[in-house]
Amino acid sequence: MTTPQQPPIALDDLDRRILDQLQADCSLTNLELAQRVHASTPTSLRRVRRLVEEGIIEKQVAILNPARVGSALTAIIEITLDVQTAEHLDEFEAGVANEPAILQCYRVSPGPDFVLIAQLADMPAYHEMAHRVFTSKANVRNVRTFFSVHRSKFETRTIVAI
Repeated sequence: MTTPQQPPIALDDLDRRILDQLQADCSLTNLELAQRVHASTPTSLRRVRRLVEEGIIEKQVAILNPARVGSALTAIIEITLDVQTAEHLDEFEAGVANEPAILQCYRVSPGPDFVLIAQLADMPAYHEMAHRVFTSKANVRNVRTFFSVHRSKFETRTIVAI
């Protein structure tokens, strides 16, 4: 489940402008994008295709309002495993990758082994998911969960290094 670290790809100013615009609104047409980044439409299209092919743009999505679709509970979960071999860490990651409620999974250090972000309908849904994914697993030593009471900022933007 672990992806190897790849070196950054050299990006010029036009690439950065394109990425900035697409992170703000990926529904732009190629014509709109080209106008906003001050490039021709063929150049804009060619650059976006290259950014996708090189894996810089992983996917394009719609961001939903969780409360409006019945998933108002955000849980930030710390997981500590009993055994932290690469095999056990990969096994845990594979298990949470198949859980739709878990939106993000980070292997961290120091402290717990993982920090997860989950989006659920309510507390009973959290308890059911926690039992199925964490507490029923023999290698999970500790689960510590924080529940968001207010979301003051949420961004999906990645800072593009110079």
